[in-house]
Amino acid sequence: MTQAYGHITVLLQEAVNALVQDPNGFYVDGTFGRGGHSALVLQSLGKEGQLLGIDKDPQAIAHAKEKFAGESRFQIAHGSFAEMKRFVEGLNKQGQVDGVLLDLGVSSPQLDDASRGFSFMQDGPLDMRMDPTSGESAAEWIARASEAEIADVFFTYGEEKFGRRMARAIVAERKLVPITTTARLASIVAAANPAWEKGKHPATRAFQGIRIHINRELEDLEACLEQALDVLRVGGRLVVISFHSLEDRIVKRFIRTHVKGDEHLPRGIPVTQSMLKIRLKNVGKAVKAGKDETNANVRARSAVMRVAEKVA
Repeated sequence: MTQAYGHITVLLQEAVNALVQDPNGFYVDGTFGRGGHSALVLQSLGKEGQLLGIDKDPQAIAHAKEKFAGESRFQIAHGSFAEMKRFVEGLNKQGQVDGVLLDLGVSSPQLDDASRGFSFMQDGPLDMRMDPTSGESAAEWIARASEAEIADVFFTYGEEKFGRRMARAIVAERKLVPITTTARLASIVAAANPAWEKGKHPATRAFQGIRIHINRELEDLEACLEQALDVLRVGGRLVVISFHSLEDRIVKRFIRTHVKGDEHLPRGIPVTQSMLKIRLKNVGKAVKAGKDETNANVRARSAVMRVAEKVA
């Protein structure tokens, strides 16, 4: 039995309504988590419908096998959504996917479990890997990374303006005692932050930056979006829920690029629609959680959902 940690799925009904256009289609939930979206997708599918869930986290995989044991319309794959094309090809569904759903970022169960090392609110081992069975932990990276690399991660992925000061403090402190716990890292980073913001922990951006870097979140997102174009059928939907500006910027740019098509054609030549190679169309405007949802779930306040449909 997997450990139970609460998770409130954000924009649940809105995402599934946008995603499922054919009840007997084939869908991919690229971020299974604890299966909130997947459960409603399955409720929306007919007998011939199918759903593939994907997740990096072994705990999510175990939960999926428990939650949907005996559900013949559901399959789960352990890995990154950046491997979506491989998983879909393995099921002989290339170019036949009716919808891809991505609910980005870290899940509540990962944050709530101190042993995972994602949160500065509880002390635990400094890990932060969505898949603890592979790759480098945050503690291992902190132990070997240069001051410049740490500062760059804080600035690029955490949008932390005091990243250099924090990186300098980390390098100085690790010479004294290895930094292996979330509490110690949080205290070092907080002490190096000269401008604490009301209502925000001074280590928030630094922890975000490390987590995104360790899990290659933005690189995987870019890879997944490109693969979604290949696996979707014409008329298939791409539904993405983002929780911070770095993610949403990538999604927005990707959709805009493929809605506009090729902008590098020679000037002065008459251009037909087919020459532009337009592959997507926007479906509605960006969607944000309503007042009731944001009051019930603070995490929903930063959520942005974008929907696009493959046209070629």
